Amino acid sequence: DFGTGYSSLSHLKRFPIDTLKVDRSFVTDVESDADNAAIVKAVIALGRALRLEIVAEGVEKTVQRDWLAEHGCHAFQGYLASKPLPAAEVERLLKSTATG
Repeated sequence: DFGTGYSSLSHLKRFPIDTLKVDRSFVTDVESDADNAAIVKAVIALGRALRLEIVAEGVEKTVQRDWLAEHGCHAFQGYLASKPLPAAEVERLLKSTATG
């Protein structure tokens, strides 16, 4: 959850990470809030420059997902994908998605 709590730019260099997660507080209204948009664009640019996978959390609307994809975010998680599920239901969901 880069940009919140105890996260720090030094952690990006010091720890062996391959994914940068954009906190949901910045994803909220990213398509209509200029400040959130600027922060998310900067985090995506930083992550891409460091060759990291970028994941946005808290994506609840298609317009958020589309905005994030347009600006280089690799993946997302949130209610748009699915509500929280027990492991067995996740397995069934993934199998049904894979078989189309």
